[in-house]
Amino acid sequence: MTQAIASAQVRPSFHRTDSVRSGNTLQLILSTGAFIVCFAVFGCVAAMTPAITERFGLTEAQVGVVLAIPVLLGSLGRIPLGMLTDRLGGRRVHLAVMSFSLLPAIFVPYAHSYSQLLFCAFLLGVPLAIFPVGVAFVSDWYPPRRQGTALGMMGMGNLGQCIALFGAPILAAHFGYQWAFWTYAALLLAWLAVFFTFAHDAPRKQAPKNFRDFLQPLANPLSWMLSLFYFVTFGGFLAMAAYLPKFLTLTFHLAKPDAGFRAAGFVLLATCMRPVGGLLADRIGGRTILRWVFITTAFAAVLMSCPYIPTFTLGALGMAAAIGLGNGAIFKLVPEYFPDSVGSVTGIVGAAGGLGGFFPPLLLGILRQYTGSFTLGFLLLSLFSLSCLLVLNSGKATSPK
Repeated sequence: MTQAIASAQVRPSFHRTDSVRSGNTLQLILSTGAFIVCFAVFGCVAAMTPAITERFGLTEAQVGVVLAIPVLLGSLGRIPLGMLTDRLGGRRVHLAVMSFSLLPAIFVPYAHSYSQLLFCAFLLGVPLAIFPVGVAFVSDWYPPRRQGTALGMMGMGNLGQCIALFGAPILAAHFGYQWAFWTYAALLLAWLAVFFTFAHDAPRKQAPKNFRDFLQPLANPLSWMLSLFYFVTFGGFLAMAAYLPKFLTLTFHLAKPDAGFRAAGFVLLATCMRPVGGLLADRIGGRTILRWVFITTAFAAVLMSCPYIPTFTLGALGMAAAIGLGNGAIFKLVPEYFPDSVGSVTGIVGAAGGLGGFFPPLLLGILRQYTGSFTLGFLLLSLFSLSCLLVLNSGKATSPK
């Protein structure tokens, strides 16, 4: 196992030119921008949930389905998109994803029935699935010693969801319901034109892969360990971002604007810590960062289980910072462990993270229904985080640093 890891780390996926060794800021900006606008399009439905609920007369269960469908497709869709990026290159797959993402952004306002809304929600999973495309595209442009920082910066694309949460309701209030979607469609179209004009794949000398080559990382336990870690960090990010407003209103009886503001603060802190996690992983190693991430997350979850707003707030801030660092550190490790299959492995790991954002809210809801509180759910999260720490320290997830 150790020898296999070592050989994977020293075997380059292609011979880099001098320009690739120094990185490429323009390509990083282009990919990050694509991530931002795609996440903004994806986030429009969540941002407009109150208006959509009123417009279609939806029940709470129907709203849950509308929000869950794009998360599921976006999670699972990361796997084939990552494979396609390894084979076709990031530029072409970026352009395809952005072009296809225009469809739901344009046609959601034309939906006049619940079934039509579900179809548009299904299509909104496509922009959510762009993440592995960007990771493979950017990592090709940067040497290993700078990949953590570069990929952490690209991960700032999560801010697109914040932009939608804040901007879509304002646009709807001033210009009408449809412009909450069409404005982001226009931004996506503009960035698509910019990307088409200036984006280029990094030069590489690599034989085309067949389907068997894409499946090879599935046999490596390291890909599943990284998936487990991302299930906790990015899954925790998605779950808290989606569930915090409801939790705060139910548990602490906060007003909806106050709860939304606090949830946005959680998202912003976690997103801003992501490039910091990548930078620190470049300096001291991703494994070291993850060790502290899981310890902090476990402790923060215990604090969040206490039904007092000061301890809960402290725990939420600690968790946001920790999982943000973890999200950046994990994608420092992916190119180190799998330099020949960055897109494919990122698709697998990214899918696990997306699914991690889908199941915890369901579990929290079930636990509250049967216990009357969310305490047990946060305690289980603490135990799960400590389990990840044990896996990390088992010796099977050894990092070169």
